[in-house]
Amino acid sequence: MGLLDPAVWTGRIGVSGWAPGEGPSITVREAATGADLGMLGGASPAQVAEAAERARQAQRAWAALPPARRSAVLRAAADVFEREAEQIVPWIVREAGSTWTKARSEILAAIAECREAAALPTHPHGQVLPSNKERWSIARRVPVGVVAVISPFNYPLTLAIRSVAPALGLGNAVLLKPDPRTSVCGGVVLHRVFEAAGLPPDVLQVLPGGADVGAAVVEAPQVRVVSFTGSTAAGRRVGEAAARLLKRVHLELGGNNAILVLPGADINRAAAAGAYGSFLHQGQVCQTAGRHLVHVSKYDDYVAALARIAASLAVGDPFRESVQIGPLIDDNQAAAVRSILAEARTAGATAVAGGEVNGRFAQPTVLRDVTTAMRAWNEEIFGPVAPVMAYHNLDEAVDLINASEYGLSVAILGDVGTALSLADRIHSGKVHINEQTINDEANVPFGGVGASGNGARFGGADANIEAFTETQWVTMRSTIEEYVLRP
Repeated sequence: MGLLDPAVWTGRIGVSGWAPGEGPSITVREAATGADLGMLGGASPAQVAEAAERARQAQRAWAALPPARRSAVLRAAADVFEREAEQIVPWIVREAGSTWTKARSEILAAIAECREAAALPTHPHGQVLPSNKERWSIARRVPVGVVAVISPFNYPLTLAIRSVAPALGLGNAVLLKPDPRTSVCGGVVLHRVFEAAGLPPDVLQVLPGGADVGAAVVEAPQVRVVSFTGSTAAGRRVGEAAARLLKRVHLELGGNNAILVLPGADINRAAAAGAYGSFLHQGQVCQTAGRHLVHVSKYDDYVAALARIAASLAVGDPFRESVQIGPLIDDNQAAAVRSILAEARTAGATAVAGGEVNGRFAQPTVLRDVTTAMRAWNEEIFGPVAPVMAYHNLDEAVDLINASEYGLSVAILGDVGTALSLADRIHSGKVHINEQTINDEANVPFGGVGASGNGARFGGADANIEAFTETQWVTMRSTIEEYVLRP
């Protein structure tokens, strides 16, 4: 039986091994064609409650295992991802509309995340603290217990595993609620990989479903930490619900990221970086370059170079054709991109390349003559659109960058000394000098500010230990201290 044999998961959810779903079934569809690829079970809120209690019980035994045992499971999971990549990659291509290159990058990311997380069980988990009393005083990090992970459609494997792997490595159980549009490559895949890696039952459970399942996962009393990646609007709702229940929540949300091209930058290289940042995975990335700011002296040259690249990119079905640009995830997203482009043209912007959305396929688009009043400039488009604006001086450029409510990623192209001084003035969780905006590694802190989320809560030992453990203060003496109540 293959890792992703539909006989395992058809009509089922990832609880108690694989059990029939009691909620509405989820039709698994191909993003490019809308064709049915299978039928996955949907969880009910009652099943979420049962799964949360099983997770609570399973977590105790999992956390009690020697660190080497937990590390071995994470390393084994990395090996399974590596060994079964050719089974997993086509699902990412078809279900998420990814190119083959992008899909393979998700496998590499999953391998890296698991191997990085495999080091967490033996990482230092506390401090010895000075005390004014005759005692030992220790602050130690202990597992939170049950972690809920709610993941999105765009990088379904990467954006799930980066929370699932460290949470498991630190001794927690996980309830994973994938996006309904990518529940196989963002849910089934993880469950099957960790099954094959020897993870004990119920330590990871996969609960496909809609908003009611997401709400049930957040509200389950056993869940102490919620790790959410998705839109800012949905993140606000998750954050509000978690705050009401006094739960910690880690939010990685949207972005309207800027590429700043300095006057002395190599225009052809800058345009190539800009194209990569705006068009990778059809612009459906939280780190996508949604705003290009170019010095007025280089504006026309940059627009022309960017337009040439956009016009050269092939658009189509990545599963059946050799293309760089695949489909948008569904008809609703295609309609949203079409609306923003239409409004921009009506308001005076010019599409010097692309500009059309045919079905779910959006042409890579370069917009010039945009203004700060346009949705195309202010909103996260989540489509392959590159709005370009000229600036006259660096103060103006910094103000334009910081005017956005988002603050996830900024790229600065050109002189390094100038870029470093500008980085100090920019409100962003990440600044990349002479690189484009889309950057991530398993060992680095990832997160944004403002409407992009509540800080660096993913990646790297420090961020993950902070995210998925609690601090417990422990004191001890050689004998019981003498206590006297005095008047």
